[in-house]
Amino acid sequence: MRYQVYQGHCIRKRFGQYFLKNQYYINEIIHAINPQYDDLLLEIGPGLGALTHKIEKKVTKLVVVEIDRDLALYLKNHPILGPKLIVFQQDILTFDFKNFSKKEGQLLRVFGNIPYSISTPLLFSLFTQVSVFQDIHLMLQKEVANRLIAKPGNKNYGRLSVMAQYYCHITPIITIPSIAFIPSPKIESTMVRFLPREKRCHSTFNTQALYHITTAAFGQRRKTLRNSLCRFFSDESLLSINISPTLRAEDVTITQYCQLTNLWVSH
Repeated sequence: MRYQVYQGHCIRKRFGQYFLKNQYYINEIIHAINPQYDDLLLEIGPGLGALTHKIEKKVTKLVVVEIDRDLALYLKNHPILGPKLIVFQQDILTFDFKNFSKKEGQLLRVFGNIPYSISTPLLFSLFTQVSVFQDIHLMLQKEVANRLIAKPGNKNYGRLSVMAQYYCHITPIITIPSIAFIPSPKIESTMVRFLPREKRCHSTFNTQALYHITTAAFGQRRKTLRNSLCRFFSDESLLSINISPTLRAEDVTITQYCQLTNLWVSH
């Protein structure tokens, strides 16, 4: 088996490694993040440090979480980066952001180039810990970015759209072509900014219940609520909160999903 090598590193497909090499896009991302000297920044998947080198010059310390043992060691031993970095060689899906933020006594600013294979589970993990983030900047596949900002009635609108917009204000920053990476992925990427909502415009008693309701609804998205949510609600229950049983999941607003959740939890 032949492996592609970049800057002396053997690229590992199992970790979904794509290294950003284009300086224009690197600079645009740094500008969007706008790191400040006393910020507590945490980078997911720093790789060979394309963003890390630029960020570390602007802060007192930088936390990085890297699953690849060789890259984590490279960063720890780097003569310039090493002294400023706190390096965790760890799967980001197992990282406890809440506990780390509590120990540091400061909100986190998270950023990174996210492997496509973990983007959705990582986003849901971040949403459950959203109270410890000042902001989040993630490079995701363009398709996921479109799903994050989709509105009811759009084909991209789904469970991820509902949960993301419930927790955060979401802004796509810049779309990055595949040729800006090595190796070049088959799809474009988009840098997305997440700002946790200080006051949520939609309210529910139980976010875990909201997750279950949206999972059930979008699991059968072409069916009407009468069918997809039949184990949760009768037609009469839906009509009691002015939601038609003939609506499909993709036509239900976030506010309505919160109403459904509150109705279910209250019974």
